[in-house]
Amino acid sequence: MPTFDMLAAYWSQPEIAVNGLILLNLLGALLLGLLVGYERSYHGRAAGMRTYGIVCMASAALTIIGGYPGFWFGGHGGALAGVADPTRIIQGVVTGIGFLGAGVIMREGFNISGLTTAASIWASSVIGIMVGIGFYLAAMGLAFMASMIMIYLHKIEAFLPSRHAIAITMRFKKDYVPLESTLRRVALERGYEMAGGSLAIGATHGHQEWRFVALALSRESGVSLSNLATELAKFEGIDSFQLSHARN
Repeated sequence: MPTFDMLAAYWSQPEIAVNGLILLNLLGALLLGLLVGYERSYHGRAAGMRTYGIVCMASAALTIIGGYPGFWFGGHGGALAGVADPTRIIQGVVTGIGFLGAGVIMREGFNISGLTTAASIWASSVIGIMVGIGFYLAAMGLAFMASMIMIYLHKIEAFLPSRHAIAITMRFKKDYVPLESTLRRVALERGYEMAGGSLAIGATHGHQEWRFVALALSRESGVSLSNLATELAKFEGIDSFQLSHARN
């Protein structure tokens, strides 16, 4: 039966010291993940700072707790080594949560949504694992930093240099043949460039359909979505079109 001394072992000075070291590692991983995520966000990719920051931090958490098995379960982790292997349980949990996270990611054309939700689900599983093995302080720190990322990071991103992206689908009139050079020139005149590797071309019954991502040249450049729609509606060669933001 649990006693007070057994419960106090989870908050002993060595346990708190190890938890503090884990928190420092989580903070470092978070900053590096945010750095990589900002580069992806700046170039108009779906996964941005929040996704990269959460995944990097949670991955560091899973890695570092494996280095202190003697401090698991209030310092009783070593005694349990011959009875059960917690690392196998952790592997099973992470694998299962990965499938759950994949289920919330939705893709429609160039639009991807649910990446941050999937990352937060995975991070919450890591928090549960850390609580389960007795790293309470580190678990609370991970939960706090993950929640702060999701609540406030988009406000910080708003002040950083960025380039918004627009997913464009254009269906041209029958037998009309557009020129890629012309589309690129028109996009540049309106403050956009065609993102590399994003162009997809199809044809049905003589109607060509072009899909690509237009990336703004800078934070201030690029006409608005409504103005772009107005201009496309007046273009004689276009039969129909669809515009949407190409971020999650």
